[in-house]
Parts: sequence; C-alpha cells; structure tokens
Amino acid sequence: MHICLNCNRTEEQVPLLVLTFKNETNYICPQCLPQLIHKPQLLTEKLPGMEVKATAEH
Repeated sequence: MHICLNCNRTEEQVPLLVLTFKNETNYICPQCLPQLIHKPQLLTEKLPGMEVKATAEH
C-alpha cells in the first residue's frame, strides 16, 4: 500500500501523486504538495540527500 511521505495517509484515504528522487519512488498527497513546493526544507528528513537552496525573498 502506498502512503504520503509527509502525512502518512494511504491511497485508500486520499489520492496520491508519484514522486521520484534519487531513483526512489515516494508518494505525496495533494494537500502536502504545497509544502514540497514552498517549504521543502520541512521535508529534508523524509527525502535524504535533498538539498534546499535559499530562495530570494518576495
């Protein structure tokens, strides 16, 4: 069974999107996707090897 790498909900509970990184397949739900886009530093422990570069302030 597939689970969201962030909130641990299953594909039976929510739709999941496929996420590949460093030749590994993970899954993320649409509710957690904005966190991956806007605050990826919060997911670095869940995606080992992910580098987060500083972004310009808006």
